[in-house]
Amino acid sequence: MDPVIERQVSSSAAGPSHVCDTPDVSHQLPGQSQYGGLNFVSHMLAGAVAGISEHVAMYPMDTIKTRMQALGHPGQQLHGSSVPRAVAAVIKREGIAGLYGGVGVTTWAAGPAHALYFATYELAKDALGGNEAGHHPMATAVAGSMATIVNDGVMTPSDVVKQRLQVANSPYRGMTDCILRVSREEGTSAFFKSYRTTLVMNVPFTAIHFATYESCKKLLAMEEDESLAVQLAAGGMAGGVSAALTTPLDVVKTRLQLEGVNSATRYSTTAVRPMLRQIVREEGKRALWSGLKPRCLFHIPAAAICWGTYESAKSLLGAQ
Repeated sequence: MDPVIERQVSSSAAGPSHVCDTPDVSHQLPGQSQYGGLNFVSHMLAGAVAGISEHVAMYPMDTIKTRMQALGHPGQQLHGSSVPRAVAAVIKREGIAGLYGGVGVTTWAAGPAHALYFATYELAKDALGGNEAGHHPMATAVAGSMATIVNDGVMTPSDVVKQRLQVANSPYRGMTDCILRVSREEGTSAFFKSYRTTLVMNVPFTAIHFATYESCKKLLAMEEDESLAVQLAAGGMAGGVSAALTTPLDVVKTRLQLEGVNSATRYSTTAVRPMLRQIVREEGKRALWSGLKPRCLFHIPAAAICWGTYESAKSLLGAQ
């Protein structure tokens, strides 16, 4: 065959280069596209696993934080105590079980709450352009804020029950007893009394958290593919920063949820600013930072566990 004709036949067989403009993504691994390849249900499943793992693993520290922030613990005042002394005091009086009061209701609620939390975040982030090339901290912050509105609708009632079971000398015999008595004595609105305050706290908390996490991942990974170590480190930093900055709001939320439990102190409002002023007036500014250390000691490893588990679950589900 004439060489010229042979080259033309070969070129024709290969086809024009522009015909294959659509990239072949069949060979891509799950980790190559941070949020690609998973549907809403898969994100929900990964989020549920991450939420339960985080809360169960760090529950004892959350109990210590709650007791430090609350008022009126007969026979056991933890205000101003160091974390090790507080842990030792609880174990001495109540045993290891004292650190896990209310863990059942948290486990029950954390699964569906975090399933909706992460799935909503991923959906909103994608819609806001957060998955496009480049750095988009504002998109991740807004997406996180939208996710926490959904999450808190599920978690706030369970959080009320959890914290009432966490306090020393809790008047409730268990989760069911607490739910029934609060409903009968205070009405169902008591389960949502702190919802507004929770949102006031968690919207900035989540905005800071998600923006910090995504930013730290980019900073730590640089040009390399992100590893589990990067995800754990970024998660820990995001958890610590967001927890520290929102501690005063967490104190207000805890006081509202525990109002009337082993304490005669009552608050005439659920608005954040008046409550902040009342706490400062009656107890001093230092009271607004009660539980700062255990809160950070909870959120740093908790966020690391949560993000590490979530990202690993996403990769595992994407590989199926």
